Amino acid sequence: MTKQLGRRCIIYLAGSIVYILAVITSARYTLDAEVKFVWFLAAYLIVGFEAFRRLQESLMQKKFMTEYTLIILATAGALGIERYAEGVFVMLLFNMGMLFEAFSTDNTKRSIQDLINIRPEYATRLVRGKEFKVDPSSLRPGHAIIIKPGERIPADAIVTYGISDIDTKALTGEALPRSVGSGDKIYSGCINLSAAVEAMVIGAYEDSAVTRIMKMVEEAQDQKADSETFISRFSKIYTPAILLCALAIMIYPSLSFSYGNWDTWIYRGLIFLVIACPCGLVLSIPLAFLGGIASAARQGIVVKGRNYLEDLSKADTFIFDKTGTLTEGVFRVTDIRAFNMTREELLEIAAHVECYSNHPIAQSLLKEYRRQVDKKKVYRMREMPGYGVSAIFEGKRVFVGNKKLMEWQNIACTDVRQAGTILYVAVEKIYAGYIVIEDSVKEDTKDTFKYLKDKCNAVLVMLTGDTEKGSIPIAKELEMDYAYVNLMPEDKLEHVEDFLSIQDRTERLVCVGDGINDAPVLARADVGIAMGALGSAAAIEAADIILLEDELPGIIDAIKISKETLKVVNQNVVFALFIKLVVLALAVIGFFSMWEAILAELGVMLVAFLNSAWVAKYTV
Repeated sequence: MTKQLGRRCIIYLAGSIVYILAVITSARYTLDAEVKFVWFLAAYLIVGFEAFRRLQESLMQKKFMTEYTLIILATAGALGIERYAEGVFVMLLFNMGMLFEAFSTDNTKRSIQDLINIRPEYATRLVRGKEFKVDPSSLRPGHAIIIKPGERIPADAIVTYGISDIDTKALTGEALPRSVGSGDKIYSGCINLSAAVEAMVIGAYEDSAVTRIMKMVEEAQDQKADSETFISRFSKIYTPAILLCALAIMIYPSLSFSYGNWDTWIYRGLIFLVIACPCGLVLSIPLAFLGGIASAARQGIVVKGRNYLEDLSKADTFIFDKTGTLTEGVFRVTDIRAFNMTREELLEIAAHVECYSNHPIAQSLLKEYRRQVDKKKVYRMREMPGYGVSAIFEGKRVFVGNKKLMEWQNIACTDVRQAGTILYVAVEKIYAGYIVIEDSVKEDTKDTFKYLKDKCNAVLVMLTGDTEKGSIPIAKELEMDYAYVNLMPEDKLEHVEDFLSIQDRTERLVCVGDGINDAPVLARADVGIAMGALGSAAAIEAADIILLEDELPGIIDAIKISKETLKVVNQNVVFALFIKLVVLALAVIGFFSMWEAILAELGVMLVAFLNSAWVAKYTV
């Protein structure tokens, strides 16, 4: 529980105790009118503290017709006609509803882990050939640094010496490492994999890629407008309507059929105002959303707030990251073409030569080979970052790598233009064939997209840091409407802003991702959905909904739960309004007292609670 929520609970409890003591004391003893008023007023001010604070915020934003306006006018009116116990009790019920909502939001937030810190702990600076460990924040442009295998890059820099593979997943989300050499730019937060490289810092630590991403997340969350909740929209109509009706009851009869009887009709108008307080509505709506959030949690979906369920039910634009979201993020062999040998022999050679490497490509070869590798047959292995590997296998020199390796060794080979990563193989400098390795689309992606197209009339968009060759075929296979490639986090955010700018008030945009590079767009979207099992903690923190099982059909489940929850909300509202109208009509003609009206309101709350409990048990 947060400190702020804890304080609210203490204030509410203190006000409740003062109220109970006031009721007991006034029932047992004959109190002076002033003493009784002061006692109940104290309880009223304490209990209503949060409502007064919310009303002040609304007035500062020039929002006058809110649920807080009505509740304070009605309960203050009750105190004005000396209905102290009823007025304070109505405020107690109203604040109970607000606390229910606050508790549901707090519980979901506490289930989310803290924001990941991918900033490196130290940097190794080179000064006159000597190495010194320094704080990354002390680096300045022009400083020489060395990044060893396994270390994070401490600041944006340009490689001055060495060749290595860089894990850029923190920035681009792509699982396949990028080869870098002298003159290539490298970014903070990425991990050096295979060999030590020297580099020159080109930007201050405060301006590094990682710091910029964290700032973008904060700014995106600030820009993200809180969607107007159901009760806020309802209050814009309900509050002025009730106020006008109350004024009509006070004024019209006294000027017409009950001429001059001002005391009676002012009294009934104030009772009307008190009875009209939307306590049942205010409590029943958070209860319904709390049930929806509980139902989602039972099915591995964490929802951080009720407005995200409401927005998800209106979503019609879905933006997806590629690697780890639409695809497995695990590479597999999809094609083998061999010359002057069988496909099995070519795969055996490649798997043995790559057997000592931890590179994702090497792992995919070993997985496809499916047999035990005899490492005794492999020796004099040489890894060439940015090119591939070379080794002696069964007495013959074998080269396995990209086309640059073939060109370096003056080996003639075919120009393969298939989608995916092409691994060329040469034995004794004679071209032997190639192997195609691709990331595979998740099994349930197509079914999920079909549901979004059919049930949500969705526009499907891909935003990825991967290349055109590795992304466009997947976008075409999944029949996506738009695909944007080679994007950095700031580029993704710019595209999301473009889509948001063409939305109308009834439309909502959803972003789905799993990496820190997706965090800014998850924070900026109307609803951000993170893949929680394998996703980075930064994405999980920035997102509004988390799928704990990393399965895309969870989006379908979340949409179904959101629609079911909204249906229950509407049922609760219709029932509460029906009872409210009946009670108001009876109260105007004198057949309903204020206490009887409050009992009817409690009945509405009970029905809403039972209805919401059904939502909590809803299973997709």
